[in-house]
Amino acid sequence: MKRIAIIEDDHAIRENYIDLMQRHGYQVNGYSTRDEAYQAFSIRLPDLAIIDVGLGNEYDGGFTLCQQLRQLSATVPIIFLTARDNDMDSISGLRLGADDYLSKEIGYAHLMVRISALFRRVELSQSMVTSESAVLQRGALTIDNDKMQISWDGQLLDITITEFWIIHALANKASVVRSRQQLMKDANMVVDDNTITSHIKRIRKKFLQIDPEFDEIKAIYGMGYRWDITADKPELKS
Repeated sequence: MKRIAIIEDDHAIRENYIDLMQRHGYQVNGYSTRDEAYQAFSIRLPDLAIIDVGLGNEYDGGFTLCQQLRQLSATVPIIFLTARDNDMDSISGLRLGADDYLSKEIGYAHLMVRISALFRRVELSQSMVTSESAVLQRGALTIDNDKMQISWDGQLLDITITEFWIIHALANKASVVRSRQQLMKDANMVVDDNTITSHIKRIRKKFLQIDPEFDEIKAIYGMGYRWDITADKPELKS
């Protein structure tokens, strides 16, 4: 049974979400404060954390908790579920490593679809079966499907599950433009276009931290994104 952690300071709202997810077969633990949740995560990580941005007197407590959780695990799925649905907060949440950022106005049915899609992505990551080679090479890029690791020029990237699948979807069809909808399908995601854009920006930043000249991910206006292999990058040997 999948274990979901709900971090929400409003008791009534928290209990409603707990009841909803329990009825869908999940084991759910609720927390009202950042400290309470972090102490629990330090003992045992959840299979999914759903976090409100504002927690009690901490206006950005959820953002801080996301950072703390990412220090404990780079791969535990994180969803922000909050009344603060402006673009700035959404971008901030995704840049901190969240897999999705949702408004509390989202319908219960839609919320459960997003949760199910995220769990399917995790399951694919854990039991990836493919007819392709276990190692995918694209110039300086190495994707190890078995280990769920991505390297650039021999250096490992610290990536989330969502980021792994987006990079894989782009690099697997290098030089082919992938629309946001195609990326969502290939990465088994159910998100909006702005979320895809924010993930791409975060992915680019991680590559640039390793290689300031990284320019393989190209945005094609009105169409989507394309992975280009720069000619002068060395081809790594597996």
